[in-house]
Amino acid sequence: MAEAPIELCCLLRALPGAEEALHAYEDKVTALVPEHGGELVSRAVGDGADGAPHEVHVYRFPGQAALDAYMADPRRLALAEERDAAVASTVLFPVAIRP
Repeated sequence: MAEAPIELCCLLRALPGAEEALHAYEDKVTALVPEHGGELVSRAVGDGADGAPHEVHVYRFPGQAALDAYMADPRRLALAEERDAAVASTVLFPVAIRP
């Protein structure tokens, strides 16, 4: 039996002064998503004013195995130091994508 697709929303906030570093990090890791069968459905960039996220992503993966493979990708994990220097918070939660 096929796995159920997974759809996720991710809210990202940069550390003060690290907004461009966050965007550069996300450029690198979101490029890996298709290699794991996933899709970056949308990527919105904001200014982070009044506590709003600096980036909002919506992802679709064909199942948990694909998501797990992306999360465990050694290239993604190798960027942990870069991530820690730029990202203040990440909130990831399941959503349902509707047309």
